[in-house]
Amino acid sequence: MDSREALGSWLDGPKATAERMGADFGYRGERLGRPREGSGSMAGPGRRIGALCVDGWIASLIAYGTLAHGDAAKANLISLPVFFAMSALLLATTGTTIGKRLFGLRVVRLDGGRATIPQVLLRTVLLCLVVPAAVWDRDTRGLHDKAVATIEVRV
Repeated sequence: MDSREALGSWLDGPKATAERMGADFGYRGERLGRPREGSGSMAGPGRRIGALCVDGWIASLIAYGTLAHGDAAKANLISLPVFFAMSALLLATTGTTIGKRLFGLRVVRLDGGRATIPQVLLRTVLLCLVVPAAVWDRDTRGLHDKAVATIEVRV
């Protein structure tokens, strides 16, 4: 391998280099038995982050308008517990939040069933800690999903 090829592989990233060497990664969710696209396929990171932003925005509006009565400092303290309560309640009852519904997502167990209440509570706690949700595997499953054996799929 000459230096130009080595530099190119470094710029392309580890996945491109591994694919050139013959590794087959398949598509997102293949290892979990999910379809490539359409209903039931793994949710992409763009949709997941978009849904999270919408849910955070709604929680902030609720905290600012109803609980903090317009006090921004108080609303900042209350918005995370509101987000937790809103997410846990909606995921436990419907399997989706407002943001996830807008982006066409839902949270299910690995076998396709509805997540149980303990799974939803632990998943939401880990999501609020941010770091477990920011670490993904190659199926774009965060540690918060892996810890409770759930996945986020397209509706």
